[in-house]
Amino acid sequence: MGRITITEIANKLKVAPSTVSRALNNHTSISEKTKKDVIALAEKLNYQPNIMAINLLRRKSNTIGVIVPQITSHFYSAIITSIQDVLSNTAFNLMVCISNESFEEEVVLIQKLEKLQVDGVLVSTSSETKNFDHLKKLQKKGIPIVIFDRDCPGVKADKVLVDDYSGAFEAVEFLIQSGCEKIAHLGGPHNSSTSKHRLKGYLDALKKHKIPIKKEYIHHVSGFTSKSGIKTSKDLLNLKNPPDAIFAVNDNIAIAAMNVAKKMNIKIPEELSIVGFNDDPHSSFMSPSLSTVLQPVFSIGMLSARILLHHLKDVDAKIEFRHEVFKTELITRESSKLL
Repeated sequence: MGRITITEIANKLKVAPSTVSRALNNHTSISEKTKKDVIALAEKLNYQPNIMAINLLRRKSNTIGVIVPQITSHFYSAIITSIQDVLSNTAFNLMVCISNESFEEEVVLIQKLEKLQVDGVLVSTSSETKNFDHLKKLQKKGIPIVIFDRDCPGVKADKVLVDDYSGAFEAVEFLIQSGCEKIAHLGGPHNSSTSKHRLKGYLDALKKHKIPIKKEYIHHVSGFTSKSGIKTSKDLLNLKNPPDAIFAVNDNIAIAAMNVAKKMNIKIPEELSIVGFNDDPHSSFMSPSLSTVLQPVFSIGMLSARILLHHLKDVDAKIEFRHEVFKTELITRESSKLL
């Protein structure tokens, strides 16, 4: 028992393997009788063509690779789902790779995808990534890439991003307008473009409203998971002059801050307002429910996939890179004071 090959079908019919191959591909040089005999035996033996071998001959894999920093968060799982939705009606398969927020792993994954001759790559870089040579090398090999969620400055490619700056600015301005005066920021890893843009939005909102910027109110976490935010939240809330509001780089960090505040018997939002970023589904079920900044996650994934498909379907067209930026929406819930 095993995979039936063209050679085995040819031996049973006492014809050349090339004849079987041509018959299965409906070649005009093969008689109708031979075609019927070959197809009948192939169906009887449950013959399945070796797609990988065919693709290697054609130098086309019909496979698209997607690299994400993690898969446990709703954001990236939703991105992958939306990409798959777009590809489901095409001939392309999706290969999902996870860098685990590691630059070294990301480089290895890019090398593996190149060896597998993927037709294109969708990538959201790790929080450690500062050098983008591995992406540029992939492009030089003729493999198109689309960068989504996290920007890669200096890389000329299609990009589908979110206006992190405006989303952060609006969130912090809302906190100011609700009466908060000592607003802290739990920022993400320093290298991440999303961390940088959200930090700048936070700082500019304070400057606009002439609120002093205090370094002790700005703490950066090592990762984007709730676990990463626990110690940092404790350090922040244990200050002699603790903040009366926190704008967190994402919902996971905001929830970590909320749990720490509860254990310290700090009332939310009476004594501490908290706003996150992402609008993960569990945020609305927290107690109190979490105010947050919504990102159009499914739209990000779908547009990224469609842009890549456009390049793959029209390989001879002049390359014109797109730079799409989605707007965010502030969602106010119970974790912050009302205006």
